[in-house]
Amino acid sequence: MADYPAPLARLVDELRRLPGVGPKSAQRIAFHLLKAPKEEAERLAEAVGQLQQALRLCSVCNAVTDREVCATCSDASRVDRVICVVEEPHNLLAVERTRDFKGRYHVLHGALSPLQGIGPDELKVQGLLDRVRGGGVEEVILATSPTVEGEATAAYLARLLKPLAVRVTRIAMGVPVGSDLEWADEVTMAKALEGRREY
Repeated sequence: MADYPAPLARLVDELRRLPGVGPKSAQRIAFHLLKAPKEEAERLAEAVGQLQQALRLCSVCNAVTDREVCATCSDASRVDRVICVVEEPHNLLAVERTRDFKGRYHVLHGALSPLQGIGPDELKVQGLLDRVRGGGVEEVILATSPTVEGEATAAYLARLLKPLAVRVTRIAMGVPVGSDLEWADEVTMAKALEGRREY
C-alpha cells in the first residue's frame, strides 16, 4: 500500500480485515467512498461508530438487540417450551425466514473449535442450561451448522441437556430444495437419508 496516501492505505487495510473482503474489493470500496459525496462517507462512519455503542446482547437469548430483552424474547405469542439453539445471531434470522418456528432462541456466539482456542467456556452455554433448569422447556432444537465444529457443539450440548429431562433434537440436513441429486456429495446424501420422515 506504499503507493497510496496514508489515509487511503489505512482504509484499504481496515476493509481487508472484514470477512469476505479481499484486497481488490477493499480497494474498490475505498475508492467508491473517496468518490462518494462527503455525506455518504460520514453516514457510513457514523453507523460503524455507533454499532458498538447502540447494540448489546439480549439478557435472555444472547441475540443482538438495542434493548435489555430482544423483540423475540419479549413476544408473548411465542412458545416457551421449545428453544432453538444457533451458533451466531445471523443464524437466528435464517430460522426466522422460514416463518415456521414459533419458539424461543438461544445464541451460542460460536462453535467448539479447539484448533482456534474456542472451548465450552467461550460459548454462551450456561444461560441455556439455566433456562432449561428453570422449567417449562420441553424441547431443545440443536440448529448448529453441519460442519465438524457444529457437529461437535451439538454433541456436547446434547450430553449436557439429556440429563435435564428435556427432549433434544437436531435439525435434519441433506439435499437442498431445487437441487439435483446428481450433484449431492456422499455426506450430504447420507444426511438426507438419515433425516428422512414419513410422507
